[in-house]
Amino acid sequence: MTPLEALKTYWGYDSFRPMQERIINEALSGRDILAIMPTGGGKSVCFQVPGMLREGISIVVTPLIALMKDQVLNLEDRGIRAIAVHNGMNKREIDLALNNATYGDYKFLYVSPERLATPLFQSYLRVMDVAFIVVDEAHCISQWGYDFRPDYLEIGKIRKVVDAPIIALTATSTLPVVDDIMERLCFKEKNVVRSGFERPNLSYIVRKCNDKNGQILSICNSVEGTGIIYVRSRKKTEEISEFLKAEGISASFYHAGMGSDLRAVRQEDWKTGATRVMVCTNAFGMGIDKPDVRFVVHYDLPDSPEAYFQEAGRAGRDGKRSYAVLLWNSTDMSRLKQIETVSFPSLEYIEDIYQKVHIYFEIPYEAGIGRQLKFDFMAFCQHYSLQKSPVFHALKYIEREGHWTFSEDLEIKTKVQILLDRKDLYGIDLPDPLMPLVLEKLMRRYTGLFSFPVSIEEDFIASACGTSIPVLRQVLYKLALEHVIKYIPADNADVIYLHHDRLRPGNVQLSPKHYQMLLESSRNRKEAMFDYVEETTECRSKFLLRYFGEESDHDCGTCDICRGRKKDEKSLAKKIKAFIDSKGGKYTLMEIREAFGSPSDEGSGFLGILRELIDSGSVPPYHC
Repeated sequence: MTPLEALKTYWGYDSFRPMQERIINEALSGRDILAIMPTGGGKSVCFQVPGMLREGISIVVTPLIALMKDQVLNLEDRGIRAIAVHNGMNKREIDLALNNATYGDYKFLYVSPERLATPLFQSYLRVMDVAFIVVDEAHCISQWGYDFRPDYLEIGKIRKVVDAPIIALTATSTLPVVDDIMERLCFKEKNVVRSGFERPNLSYIVRKCNDKNGQILSICNSVEGTGIIYVRSRKKTEEISEFLKAEGISASFYHAGMGSDLRAVRQEDWKTGATRVMVCTNAFGMGIDKPDVRFVVHYDLPDSPEAYFQEAGRAGRDGKRSYAVLLWNSTDMSRLKQIETVSFPSLEYIEDIYQKVHIYFEIPYEAGIGRQLKFDFMAFCQHYSLQKSPVFHALKYIEREGHWTFSEDLEIKTKVQILLDRKDLYGIDLPDPLMPLVLEKLMRRYTGLFSFPVSIEEDFIASACGTSIPVLRQVLYKLALEHVIKYIPADNADVIYLHHDRLRPGNVQLSPKHYQMLLESSRNRKEAMFDYVEETTECRSKFLLRYFGEESDHDCGTCDICRGRKKDEKSLAKKIKAFIDSKGGKYTLMEIREAFGSPSDEGSGFLGILRELIDSGSVPPYHC
């Protein structure tokens, strides 16, 4: 089967998007490949097609659990066997999944990066028939990247065990990050395929304004179709959503502080068009491939061009005219500068948070390795009377130094353990007729229920019992009240996974050199954002392309700067024509030069406009 035949058979497409086929052929030739493609460029096909054409299983490393689950479901819908292993699973579930991946007929194993270094994963890796090692969001492996994750460094070590080609993919990488990715992934030779970052259908608009709500309302009323409005604070998502609804706009809000069920409903309503505008934090959008988003508005100034480009790129994936609008004012500039102080608390403060977390969970020195802590962030801050923002950044910095993995809003499945002996179940009188049916389905589906709490799939059990998930939960709760089962309801929580035993004060390795490097890198990205919004002459698209190492020889013609330039040129053309008309059509080039200034070069300024007027017949040629 050829790559194109696989694309038609499993995905139903007749042709590849630009660069996809080249990336696939490079991978199938056995070469390591780093593919840099813009958001919505079809990265998944670049590793899924070669994965289907080679014997063995492809290991796909991705940090996004929600995206991981979506891709597994999408592959299964196409008749392709895929399985996932992530931090939200217990050891038994992970062992079973890895066993199936190793000895079953699976083509894709999705793995969150923190699982790579575990002895269990390593033991299976040695006997796995690996076709490809796929690294999604590959910029996370670079300490120069804006979203570095230390668990990604384990990927390079995998190559000492498995000699399989690497397919690394990212949407946003500067030139230093590109080289760092290939070095850390131990590429046998440098090999980069860069798809053009230019989005001709996407108009970049920057507006300096104080009345941001008025601007948002104007955009919603003047641009048809679906939109996303990004804001920094959770509270602001609700406020702006309510404002838009009061103005007759179909809007909703989304942030990480909401329950998973509610977020799923909000996301689905937006994807299906039941909700037109989603006001959200940056928790919304990853893995959502909605092609007909007509506008993305940034209410606040993003931290970096990387984050901005990725979020703005969620507009117009269908190729139709769309808009990326960034609203800012002087207050935003000050606020972003202040955020730096919060984002980089002192190393002494960071080490203090390290110790406080261990004390909070009563973990003594030289203990704790491998523990998975359900972490109530708000309760922790309240317990020690700490401000939330510096604590959060301290937790993330400790993660960057490799001491633990801090996973936000991890989905924890419902767990059930049967407390009675199997023989005692048959003589018990249960008040609800659904209770014995639920117990029967559980015992048929899961092993180990009588020994320890087992994660269950609520949707499967509910369907097997002919009921709904809410009713199933009520039944499980009643069974717990009858002391028949131990019931641990599904939850979403922050989780800290400890990579080593607790270290004593003074022994926590927090490199001042690394800290300073990260601080300077963060400053540079912020300065680039300041330069972007304050730019008055360079095309917006050109600016962004240049930031990512791509030069363009033409302006986009649709950003606010290009439109402003066209407006100025049109105004100048009118003035030149009026001047020539006042001379009765008889004029010299010197007279035009004296009236309208000196041209900087032969192709711009008044001279280029004069030539266009002459070529179009609007004015007669000048006299020498």
